[in-house]
Parts: sequence; C-alpha cells; structure tokens
Amino acid sequence: MNIYDLWFSIVNLPNRIKVNLIKRFENTEEIWMTNVYHNKSIQICSNNKQNLKMNSNLKLAWDKERLENIVEKAYRKCIKSVNLNDKLYPQNLKEYMDAPVVMFYIGDITKLNINLNVAIVGSRKCSIYGRNVADMISSEISKNNINIISGLARGIDAFAHRGCVLSGGYTCAVLGSGIDVIYPRNNEKLYYEILRKGGCIISEFAPGTPPMSYNFPMRNRIISGLSDLVIVVEAGEKSGALITADIALEQGKNIMAVPGPIFSNESKGTNKLIKEGAYPFNNFEDLFQLMKIEYDIKYKENNDKLGGNKKIIYDIIGDTPLHIDDIFRETNVDIKQLYGLLFELQLKNKIICLSGNYYVKVPDKNKIIN
Repeated sequence: MNIYDLWFSIVNLPNRIKVNLIKRFENTEEIWMTNVYHNKSIQICSNNKQNLKMNSNLKLAWDKERLENIVEKAYRKCIKSVNLNDKLYPQNLKEYMDAPVVMFYIGDITKLNINLNVAIVGSRKCSIYGRNVADMISSEISKNNINIISGLARGIDAFAHRGCVLSGGYTCAVLGSGIDVIYPRNNEKLYYEILRKGGCIISEFAPGTPPMSYNFPMRNRIISGLSDLVIVVEAGEKSGALITADIALEQGKNIMAVPGPIFSNESKGTNKLIKEGAYPFNNFEDLFQLMKIEYDIKYKENNDKLGGNKKIIYDIIGDTPLHIDDIFRETNVDIKQLYGLLFELQLKNKIICLSGNYYVKVPDKNKIIN
C-alpha cells in the first residue's frame, strides 16, 4: 500500500478539493512533496484564508510513525491502494466528480475494467423469495462473464455474492468500513471465499475505519458508480438499496427492480421503483436485452427436471389460471418459500404469472394443433 495514498485519503478536505488536486499533480506523492516536504503552499481556491486552512490540513495529516505502522500492517494483509490517476483505478468511477480519490483493495481489481459490472442490492431483512431471486440472478449472469457488485451486507447483498462465488464468477464487495474491518462479522467466511475465488474487496476508507452509519451512503455511490446496471431485488420503503437506486439514477445508470408480493413490506420499495419507471425483471432475456448483449442460456442446463415441492406445485397448476391462495391451500408450502419456488418455475419457463397473482402452465408446443 502506498503511504502517500494513505496520507491523502485521511486528509481533512472535501472530496471535490482532493479530486482537483490529484488532477493537477501526477500522484499523491507529488502533492506531499510540494506541501509537506518542501513546505510550499498549494493554491487550492481563490479564498486565501481557506487556502491557509486547507494547506494546514495537508500537513496535519502527515504523522509518519502512525502511517508507517498502518502500511506495515496492511502489507501483511495484502492490502493495496489505487488513486484516481492510476491505470488500475476502475474506469466507470472516473466519470464522476464525487469519485473517491483513493481506494484500498485486496484481491484482483483488474476485472472491474474488463467485464461488464452489475450491482445487485436489496433488503437486509430479505424473504426466502428475495434470497432465491438474488441467488439465481447472480448465478446466471455471472455464468455469462458479467461481474457482480454488492456491499457484503446481510440479506440480498450476501446472497448475491454467494450465488456468484458458487457459480465460479467474479464478484466485488464494496465496504462501508476499513477494508480490514469485516462487517457484519457473520459474513467473514464469505469475505474470504470471495478472495479465494479470485474476487475483490474494496473500500475508500483507510484500514481500521469502523463501520459508522454515515459511511454506507458514501459506499453506495461506489457500488452504483462501478456498475453498468443496478438491480434492486427487495427493498422496504426506507431501504438503503433505494439510496443506491437514487444515486444510480443521478449517475445516468439503468435501474431494474424485481416485482414482489403487494403485501410484502420488503417489496414496497421495488414495486414503487417500477411504478416510477424502473425496468421490471421478468426474465433473463429482458435483462440481457437491456444490457445489449447476447444471452447465452446456461440457467436451463441440467435444470429442467423438477423435484420436491417444485414438482408438487407444477403438477397442481394447469391450463386454467390458479390463484396463489389456492396453490398455498393445496400444497401447504410456506407462503414465502412458495413465492420463491413459483419464481424459479417462471425462470424455467414452466409457468406464467398473470395479473392478480394467478398462475398458469406454459402451453406444451408439441400439443398445440396448428
């Protein structure tokens, strides 16, 4: 990890000022050499009093012993840094004035500049339906050589990362804490699994930074900024995932939302996004068409045979539309799990969901008489 990147990341200056400085100088070391080593003031703005304060902040942040101690610990943990002028810095982020000037990372950061990136975000208190959807979407698009971006939070984020890892894809987790501070702790195994499978962990916060609540909205702008598309799986009315969606809209990104049960609190946010113009996720063909890439259908491989509750549900549904309440009474499957299984059957093109929560089998083409 570069000690000058670390120093500049903790300098108490507005991010827009840091962006202007890094664009004027070749790298963070040159900023340090000018201001701290040569004791020269840098003209930052037109106000001389503000210049004095800002130049003073540059010097105050230089605590060599402390910085060297952090760098030594970071070296043992394989933590590296990248600044806005580096070739490794994610190109998608460079477009924005509020992009973090310095980021810290562990793992392979290069693929963020090679493949398309899709963010999958959602509620921490996700339902079985949401968990299944996040896992399936992540798994399928990662099989098509698309990166998965999320925030390593509980719920949808974790299942999005996990679906990608299990499918052998590349996933990047963006933290709202120092890169060496795993939060929440119960995602520690997933954290190391992401790295073991060739993924990446990144953060704009210096190593050792605790997961303060105000860090996460800042983290969300990186998740959306890295991504070419943001998919919201489940979100309550005040979910942090909606903040990510709002930021993505400001950044000019496409938003896709997964429709959910009208009586589910965790679907109120996603249903509202669709009402306001987000693309509804109906099938993978729609998703890949939105991204303007050819869809290589791998989800159906070795996955056409139905078993267990899926077969029971499929056998109950016929050519006449059947309401969700009737399916629930006939199968006695937990209602949240039932929605997840019905969603899987839709993705396999076995059934169709009609307006009003009615379901019907997809007609067998071999039985259709021309």
